Amino acid sequence: MRTPLFKPSPSTSPARSTPHRQTFSDTLMDENIENAQELISKWDVTHSSSLHCDVVTNLFASDNRYEAQHYLNSIKDLQIAMRYYISQDPTSDKLVLAQNLMQIAMKTLEKEFYIILKSKRQHLDPESVSRASRSSVSEDESDQEDGESRSVGEDSISEVELVSMAAMEDLKAIAECMIGAGYGKECVKVFKIIRKSIVDESLYHLMNFESRLSLAQIQKMDWEVLEVKIKTWLKAVKVAVKTLFYGERVLCDKVFSSSPSMKESCFADITREGALSLFLFPENVAKCKKAPERIFRTLDLYEAIADLWTEIEPIFDLESTSTIRQQAINSLIKLGEAALAMLTEFETAISKFNSKAAVPGGGIHPLTRYVMNYITFLIDYSGVLTDILADCPPTVPSSLPEAYFGSPMSADGMSTSAISTRLSWLILVMLCKLDGNAEIYKDAALSYLFLANNLQYVVNKVQKSNLKLLLGDEWIEKHEAKVRQYASNYERMGWNKVFAALRDANDNEMTTPQVTECFKRFNSSFEDAYNNQATWVVSDSKLRDHIKVSVASKIVPVYREFYGKYRQVVVRKEGVVRFAPDDLGNYLSDLLFGTGVSGSNLSLSSSSSVSSVTSSSGHSRGGRSR
Repeated sequence: MRTPLFKPSPSTSPARSTPHRQTFSDTLMDENIENAQELISKWDVTHSSSLHCDVVTNLFASDNRYEAQHYLNSIKDLQIAMRYYISQDPTSDKLVLAQNLMQIAMKTLEKEFYIILKSKRQHLDPESVSRASRSSVSEDESDQEDGESRSVGEDSISEVELVSMAAMEDLKAIAECMIGAGYGKECVKVFKIIRKSIVDESLYHLMNFESRLSLAQIQKMDWEVLEVKIKTWLKAVKVAVKTLFYGERVLCDKVFSSSPSMKESCFADITREGALSLFLFPENVAKCKKAPERIFRTLDLYEAIADLWTEIEPIFDLESTSTIRQQAINSLIKLGEAALAMLTEFETAISKFNSKAAVPGGGIHPLTRYVMNYITFLIDYSGVLTDILADCPPTVPSSLPEAYFGSPMSADGMSTSAISTRLSWLILVMLCKLDGNAEIYKDAALSYLFLANNLQYVVNKVQKSNLKLLLGDEWIEKHEAKVRQYASNYERMGWNKVFAALRDANDNEMTTPQVTECFKRFNSSFEDAYNNQATWVVSDSKLRDHIKVSVASKIVPVYREFYGKYRQVVVRKEGVVRFAPDDLGNYLSDLLFGTGVSGSNLSLSSSSSVSSVTSSSGHSRGGRSR
């Protein structure tokens, strides 16, 4: 065995510990702290009396851009130094210094964050943020194109948008730095306070009234007052969704992009109260009185939410904003239910309508005008009505033919039977009511004229509106045929005695007394019919002309033949021949305008005989004074 050359003496004392040598890493960390201390001390705001005090110059001012970035970098270096000393010597004085510097830096950044939010408020309003976001997207897309296209895209960005984009970048940089240093809560608190006040204030100005109106307050309002608030809401909701909430979502996503939980928390807490109040208003309106005339504003509210849903859903797609989405859906449901209730109330009002007063001259009944105008206005909401009625078809008697209601196809091939059936049914209820009202007239001819007038008005309304597309050509043809049937019944009942006076007059030879009696019978019946109908009216010019031509075709040719055959037989008898053939057409042409007066009525006592003037004119108007 080898003997060691050196053996320590037992009396030798243990080796003393040597001092820690400064390593290269130590030197780098010390430099990080020194550099950070210089910048942090320069912008130290801990001696300010308040976080919210103004300063003459702030770190993120436009002329301090380089230093602001250097400041953020120094904080990152300070974090590296802190982690290093924690691993090497947790009791190091340098670690304590670094921690103190970090607290000062966070206070400074918190104040800078506040200053940007306040001083750049006009550039961080939702509209500016929305525009800046869209411009940013356009700019990103243009990066994939050639240089010329990119330059055009850059020139299109306005100064306001550039300032907005710069402010958002600064806020994002500060937020990332504070979150990385463990001070995210302080950053979020400042952001929520300032941005929520801006959103709430914007909503208040958009609405021009307190959006948190209770159901009791709304129900006590006069309809005229509530309608004004509905109109205001309809304008406000578009701006709120497309600009206010969208812009706030963009801002939150941008500033807190490094922390999904924080950006969700910020957006939810900032917008939840205002958005819930905004979308609760329509639901409260839907719970008010279900008067038929309120359906149009109700459908306006429904349509506004439905049209905006494709934007509402992605803006509030977070779990923490699900209550807002649900409130919008609840409002749609309640508004749809209210609209259905109003349609039912409208139908009930038609059924219960009771008027014993006859419309003068058999003209258009006020009920007809009201119902058809109401239904015509409803067609402007055919889209939302189709959605509302899709799951709630009307109950109609099964005995009625399906062809009466019709179910034409819409332009996109989808059946519109639900809405067409409902509106057809409302028209049918009204027509049935008019059938009963026609019985008020003592003259059967006038009752048929009344029905023809009103049904023609209905057909015209359908043809001149989008109802034509909804109800279809078959519906129109069916009701036009019904109008012709009513007109035919009017002719038969109103002119049957005149027709009968000349029946078979030209078939056989007649004696002078028979001719005289035939002329007198015709004169009397024509005079009675004319006088009776002097104040009757047909509002539609085409229908009026059709009726006149039809009546004239049944009277004038027959009378002309009889007149030509027998006029000379009774020419010397005073008052027997009172009308020349052309006179009949002239008299008939003056009827159905509803302008007749008693002084212009035909009368045997006030009329002169055609025979006395026939030598001067074969087209004399007889005894009718002009």
